[in-house]
Amino acid sequence: MNPVTGSGGYGPRHNPSSHQTPGYNIPSHGSNQQASAYADSLMYPSGGQRAGDHDPNMSDTRAKTILKEAVDAVVNSFAKHTHGYGRVNVVEALQEFWQMKQARGADLKNGALVVYETQPSTSPPYVCYVTLPGGSCFGSFQNCPTKAEARRSAAKIALMNSVFNEHPSRKITDDFIERAVRDALASFKGSPEEADNPATGIGAFRFMLQSNRGRTMLEFQELMTVFQLLHWNGSLKAMRERNCSRQEVLAHYSHRALDDDMRSQMALDWISREQESPGVIQHELQQGEQELDMARLAGRELRFPKEKRDILMLALSQIGPIESIA
Repeated sequence: MNPVTGSGGYGPRHNPSSHQTPGYNIPSHGSNQQASAYADSLMYPSGGQRAGDHDPNMSDTRAKTILKEAVDAVVNSFAKHTHGYGRVNVVEALQEFWQMKQARGADLKNGALVVYETQPSTSPPYVCYVTLPGGSCFGSFQNCPTKAEARRSAAKIALMNSVFNEHPSRKITDDFIERAVRDALASFKGSPEEADNPATGIGAFRFMLQSNRGRTMLEFQELMTVFQLLHWNGSLKAMRERNCSRQEVLAHYSHRALDDDMRSQMALDWISREQESPGVIQHELQQGEQELDMARLAGRELRFPKEKRDILMLALSQIGPIESIA
């Protein structure tokens, strides 16, 4: 069965309040917290942490100081080994890093170009996002007084994550898969048999990892974002109701790029929801902006919350003028 056939575009209308927390939701049942935990099991198996994650008892100011120190240390180390001592142009360094990866044989489908996007604003703080060749997105993690500083801030956190991504622990290997699946089983008290059954959530989780063996987590990001968006938009639920198996859905979307066609279809779904429940897009957009800002300032990967926001803004622009939600 083709998982994208059937009426209603990407899926039936749903209550968006049940899909506000991000999560990969490969399992067909369970809360969004469960879905997010699956994602964390995948991205950071065996207790690893994201850039920006910190002890909940640590003050916000202290956490931001530690993040800045870590970013500066990685950037300076990279500069020392590639340019010698002296001040590094972090924007150039990030571009050179990915060009170096491509020259060494990295499979970059869209080339090595690093893409920056500065948010429209007439006054500080300015915000800039950077999307890496593998699909990962990072943003300026400091309050930046100029657009140039926002660009440098985004490049710094992206370079830190790019360098960290080269560590062997970030590559999807058989050992990585076993650790991630074992952590998922422990988190949700699943039985070992579930991991070998693709009809279960953990089995589908293993299937997705095995299908991407040899890639790094940043290179895997775009595929993960596709499935996060399908969950958030209600599309995975719609496919399940049409009796599509997880294997069929995974096989179809594993080769589907996150492109303007997919964004436009999801925007149309939200326009339909807006017609049924006026104000739903604005409400979802306000929450999405808050989520995006919190993740950006914490130095986290941003592709999913940013794509959500962009899809909602696209939907709103087709209904009428986008009003300020600040």
